[in-house]
Amino acid sequence: MSEATVKLEERVGYAFRDPRLLDLALTHRSWRSAQNNEKLEFLGDAVLDLAMSDLLMSRHPHANEGELSKRRASLVNARVLATKAIELDLGSELRLGKGEEKSGGRKKPSILAAVYEAILGAVYLDGGYSTVRELVARHFREDLQLPAGESPIDHKSRLQEITQRLLHETPTYSLVESSGPDHDRAFVVEIRVGDRLCGRGEGKSKKDAEQQAALAALAAIET
Repeated sequence: MSEATVKLEERVGYAFRDPRLLDLALTHRSWRSAQNNEKLEFLGDAVLDLAMSDLLMSRHPHANEGELSKRRASLVNARVLATKAIELDLGSELRLGKGEEKSGGRKKPSILAAVYEAILGAVYLDGGYSTVRELVARHFREDLQLPAGESPIDHKSRLQEITQRLLHETPTYSLVESSGPDHDRAFVVEIRVGDRLCGRGEGKSKKDAEQQAALAALAAIET
């Protein structure tokens, strides 16, 4: 087993008995391989939902079904999962095809969220449900304690904190595109720090697009 794999397992918090599962979890569909991580992502998505539901019920025994559902939705969305992947530096370990590599695939929120779920799917196959539940509890320790309705991740605030500390600049956001009917609008926002274009995000609202752009910028800065 390589030193890089050992360090990755240390960051994730789990040592695989079958390292091939970890390799598969890191293999994007653009890689030259007959197999990729899409099935593990599918499995990890389901396992994460179950583990998060289990953990929320145990930590908030008096919450009703509606409140638990809202809490879970705020914790398992793509923005949060991409952030978890960034914290674990999963992007640097991805196996990507040349085209995806050139287009910045290691920093794309959708790919980062998917690889985080794939890792959980691989852990489930290798170590079982209780192991995944424990891992999710560690990765989301602080998030699970947040008051109801409070977002666990505010990418804009984090980005501003980092850019002011490192670059002495404040990010600026620009709406560059909006399309679709009133009931199904889509917004595209770009973010700049000084004269540098640092991120681009899409969302169903301007606020969501700004958060996605900030996440893309964080991925560029922190990886």
